[in-house]
Amino acid sequence: MRQNQAYRALQEHLDGQAVGFPPTASGAELQFLAQLFTPEEARLALQLSYRPASIEEILIASSPEKGQDWSPGQALELLESMTSKGAIGWKQKNGQDRWFLLPLVVGMYEGQDGRPNPDLLRAADEYLGSPEWGTAMLAASPSQMRTVPVGIDVPAHRHVASYEQIRSIMESAAGPFVVLPCICREQEARKGRQCRKTARTETCLGLGEGAAAVLKRKHGREITREEAISILRDNEKDGLVLQPSNAQSPAFVCSCCGCCCGMLRMQQRLPHPLAFWTTNFHAVVDAGLCTACGTCAERCQVNAVAAAAGPGAGGPAIVDFNRCIGCGLCVTTCPAQAIRLERNTEEAVPPASQEELYERIRSGRKGWAETKRDVMRRVLGR
Repeated sequence: MRQNQAYRALQEHLDGQAVGFPPTASGAELQFLAQLFTPEEARLALQLSYRPASIEEILIASSPEKGQDWSPGQALELLESMTSKGAIGWKQKNGQDRWFLLPLVVGMYEGQDGRPNPDLLRAADEYLGSPEWGTAMLAASPSQMRTVPVGIDVPAHRHVASYEQIRSIMESAAGPFVVLPCICREQEARKGRQCRKTARTETCLGLGEGAAAVLKRKHGREITREEAISILRDNEKDGLVLQPSNAQSPAFVCSCCGCCCGMLRMQQRLPHPLAFWTTNFHAVVDAGLCTACGTCAERCQVNAVAAAAGPGAGGPAIVDFNRCIGCGLCVTTCPAQAIRLERNTEEAVPPASQEELYERIRSGRKGWAETKRDVMRRVLGR
């Protein structure tokens, strides 16, 4: 009973952070938390928030009157245990260790990138499939991830900001760099479904503070900046969408496919997905050059491009501007060079840092009833 109380208290605490963690009728969220946190870890996690805090600040927040009287050594042991499991975030600021709560996605789920517990993944799968969690995820504004164009070897135009160019992002990023196995593809492989876009497993990258956190929990593989750029080049060839965290200095770059990635699969199901997406570009077809070869439709991971039946079919490829996320995969492989990326009318400037991103998300949160109404309006394009 006391264990259930600890996990329910943590669920409610997580639900009050930047990205929601709502309850479900099935209790899938409690099963997930019980797989990731011990009851004592759950109680200490109640003293954390999405804002990084030192151990001194964490202990000040605890209350001896409620039985929360950890010594610094005990608290540090619990914090290190949770960090090693990817249950909470860690970073260093001014040489001081700081810890913070992670959302389920992007956060705790992706933290299972080492040797994931099958029971934990099953619990995560059930919760991720719930309408409650889906609503909370869609309600986060601005979105936690954004799409940047591929084309790492293509020079960018002068009017394109550095945070919109994957090469500029990689060249300006602080080290270290790590490459990670994609947890989404691993989860799908456990169900007997192999990725249709790539046979490679190490495709996602951690940069700077994000990479340091991965290395601290002894996951991933440290690589050089040049190796990271080479991996992104291979990801483009395989047809993967580049999605860094929605900050000008991103902590990670995911490389996603439409068959395994939960985010892109959600995008495919929504009638007006761009209401929940962050991108500054969309694809435009030059009808006079298009040969209706169908290459663009094959490359598109979000069903945004429809091509004529084949060469001579009488019509050019058509881009659905409600669906196109401006990834550029269709542009770099069009044999007739009939597709280009154009800027959206409204520019989305990403927050400067991950912390600022979560501050913006938290400041815009609403009550649950209003959140559901707002998400439904946006789903329907109203």
